Amino acid sequence: MAPTLLLASANQGKLRELRTILEGLPVELVGLTEAGPGEPPEVEETGDTFLANALLKAKAYAAWSGLAAVADDSGLEVDALGGAPGVRSARYVGQGAGDQANLDKLLAELSGVPPERRTARFRCAAVLHDPERGTWHAEAAWEGRVLEAPRGTGGFGYDPVFLPDGWDRTSAEVDQATKDAASHRGKAFRALRPAIERWAEGQGGRPPR
Repeated sequence: MAPTLLLASANQGKLRELRTILEGLPVELVGLTEAGPGEPPEVEETGDTFLANALLKAKAYAAWSGLAAVADDSGLEVDALGGAPGVRSARYVGQGAGDQANLDKLLAELSGVPPERRTARFRCAAVLHDPERGTWHAEAAWEGRVLEAPRGTGGFGYDPVFLPDGWDRTSAEVDQATKDAASHRGKAFRALRPAIERWAEGQGGRPPR
């Protein structure tokens, strides 16, 4: 029987992406609402790097659920804003403000900035944490620029204004498979897959294919 692995996120858009990216692994993937007794705890993201925050979440949710946990922290760094919103991407306006409010603030702060100065990148740090066996991580980036207005209805967060380098469509205008093949999150979790496979095999799961 495949071992259970917790996807430590309450963001439904992110959960959909992770289930797709990690499809085929010898594990049973469960979300926070399926994992533990009662409501999952709020984890304060006090780290000053994506990796630090991913580690905070993975360790906290593993302790709460009793399961090994996979977590990530991701965000958008805009050069014209000195790297903001960065680790505060999901709470740029404030805790619980939501994607649209964060997007509106970003576009307001970039008002008047010409296209050539709107360079940006998404970053992702992905972590697997098992309290008994250790911690593994991988990081990746996705370069592009921020448009002046949203385009597309797919994805979540800042996807509608992010135009990856070499693309003529935003990351909200492509299908999920196309996005996963190029995105920061797709690259980070594909780099983490071998560690998850080795962990699963050590837990008694079926050998990786």
